[in-house]
Amino acid sequence: MSVNRIFDGETLCAVHITAEEWKPGLNFFSSDDDFIQVGTWGYDNGKELKAHQHKEVPRTAGWTQEAVYVKQGRMSATIYGLQQQRLGEFLAGPGDILVMIKGGHGYSILEDGTQILEIKNGPYPGAERDRFRLEG
Repeated sequence: MSVNRIFDGETLCAVHITAEEWKPGLNFFSSDDDFIQVGTWGYDNGKELKAHQHKEVPRTAGWTQEAVYVKQGRMSATIYGLQQQRLGEFLAGPGDILVMIKGGHGYSILEDGTQILEIKNGPYPGAERDRFRLEG
């Protein structure tokens, strides 16, 4: 399976999209209700995407959600539920994407020279307001 999901009951906490899931065309892995929208593009030379500008649409984000892309190296992500219970773990390598929706997460870098791109919704209110540390 190339898209792995971890749930806390019915609540989606995290999604792991492996490098093999990069397919032709536009493929989104998040739901329209998620605060962060994650998809992949797979197009050949000459494909034109029509220019556009997004409209201002008021949104309310109750959670910080983040996506990380593994450019090179390897990492593991431990996923926690809404009550801080450990739910599972993803191992991620080059080309993989991890999307953290709800609950908690911790990362361990497994190779020297690992490079990760992190994207999350903002604005950032600072560490004290945005998060708390989990025991583990």
